[in-house]
Amino acid sequence: MVILVDDHGEAVGTQSKESVHGTTTPRHLAFSCHIVDNAGRVLVTRRALAKRTWPGVWTNAVCGHPGPGEPLEQAVRRRAAFELGSEVSDVVCVIPDFGYSARDASGIEENEHCPVFVARTASPVAPNPDEVAEFQWTTPSALTAAVDAAPWAFSPWLVAHLDELAPHLERMTENTHV
Repeated sequence: MVILVDDHGEAVGTQSKESVHGTTTPRHLAFSCHIVDNAGRVLVTRRALAKRTWPGVWTNAVCGHPGPGEPLEQAVRRRAAFELGSEVSDVVCVIPDFGYSARDASGIEENEHCPVFVARTASPVAPNPDEVAEFQWTTPSALTAAVDAAPWAFSPWLVAHLDELAPHLERMTENTHV
């Protein structure tokens, strides 16, 4: 189940995840999380080709939907374990009011109130192949340059929130090089 929300991100009901994503998608609660490591890098992932929405595009480390009654930070940790086989620490919401609507090539619409988090990896990454086709560690500046050069290769939510996110990534990765 996903949590349906109003224009201010306030819960107004629930609906099954399968039925909520279609050509007309009601606004619902989601999250995006960027993961950094102690070497000053940020993780990007390429969505598995079998994903229903935006298959094969590059995006943030992990994203998903909290269940009814599930705190967002707990949902971030759950999805990091499921998608990346990784534990995370220092989970911080850096853009609480982010939201977007976008339609992928298959016609499926996303319409999400999607707070953006940054976390630190606490264990090695071992991606679930049903979720992640591949991953890459990069620097915040290299990620910004890649998105600026080829925004069509990245998820619309990453493209939309990266400018606001960039200072947070820089702060979390500076002076962390081992």
